[in-house]
Amino acid sequence: MNGESFRSGLKDGIPIALGYFAVSFTFGIMAVSAGLTVWQAVLISLTNLTSAGQFAGLEIIAAGGSYLEMALTQLIINLRYCLMSFSLSQKLTRGCARGHRFAVAFGITDEIFGISASREGRISPYYNYGAMCVAIPGWTLGTLAGAVSGNLLPEFALSALGVAIYGMFLAVIIPPAKHSRAVLGVVFGAMAVSCLFAYVPVLRQVSSGFAIIITTLLVAGAAAYFCPVAEDDPEKAGNFSKQNDE
Repeated sequence: MNGESFRSGLKDGIPIALGYFAVSFTFGIMAVSAGLTVWQAVLISLTNLTSAGQFAGLEIIAAGGSYLEMALTQLIINLRYCLMSFSLSQKLTRGCARGHRFAVAFGITDEIFGISASREGRISPYYNYGAMCVAIPGWTLGTLAGAVSGNLLPEFALSALGVAIYGMFLAVIIPPAKHSRAVLGVVFGAMAVSCLFAYVPVLRQVSSGFAIIITTLLVAGAAAYFCPVAEDDPEKAGNFSKQNDE
């Protein structure tokens, strides 16, 4: 059972690894340009697993920012992973050991959370381990390749690599949105709230990290209220109920 879950995670994690390679390639180039060594850049990617946090941290390093500034920035930007971990902990198999929960939480990214949350019923932590076993090397090796390559690629190629992760994330959320009104509502709700933070003058002053957190709490809270999961159906705990399916 664990082996089957692990293999499923490996299979689902391959597209994520490919997308990560493209994005972290750009990070590797920028890290070396900012004065980091190749292995410093690789170590950051191996231990952090956060694209937004790493790019923001790189800007702080390049600007000679303080440790306090770095800590606060990373806390705000990456706080959403705490929310994702809370949500995913309710979807793991019953009786899952605390050590497994900590390991799964360490490897949480937007995309890994997306494929985990979209699976039917409860999931084994070994599914996440499988996804992590290809996603983490994809992110780390992409950084290594970018750091070694230096500034060989033209600017337009770097821009194309930078948007690859967004296309990959769309591939994660569109399939379940086709079959569930609840998921579709969450997607459009998140888009609407994000637009408010992008275009309303007062809300534009809110940092991107806090905007993500507020959007997540509002939209996820509304989905939990209007589309609750039936408590008497343990196989659907942690997932959207099919009662809203078309």
